[in-house]
Amino acid sequence: MEKPFIIENARERNRLKALVDRISDEQLARTFSNGWTVATALAHLAFWDYRSSLALNKIKAGATAAAPGDIDTINDALLPLCLAIPPRAAATLALSAAEMVDGDLETVSDEVIAAVERLGERFRLYRSVHRKMHLDEIAALLG
Repeated sequence: MEKPFIIENARERNRLKALVDRISDEQLARTFSNGWTVATALAHLAFWDYRSSLALNKIKAGATAAAPGDIDTINDALLPLCLAIPPRAAATLALSAAEMVDGDLETVSDEVIAAVERLGERFRLYRSVHRKMHLDEIAALLG
């Protein structure tokens, strides 16, 4: 089975790595109009990549669905936690989570891919979409 998500995920993971490698602590503290900092956005990405990795592994183990939850409520609940994470640690977590889930996806079987798609959870395969959205926001904020 073709795995085009691997290329897309790697592109955005490499973009994330380049950002994490060059961003200053001052830039990590920059604030978006919604109250998030750049570091908060990176911690947010880390959480959702870690969650996708865990959900993917549950599907590999035979789970029939991953509990979706109310994403906006989850994000709102995570905000104070993400703000409490030191900015540099948030950046490191974002990259670590991206590497972990992408590693999982690079070895995923066709059966698991089919199961994920049957569940309507293609976002678990295409982590690049979520990363790109936030990396574009960060790039716009930082200029």
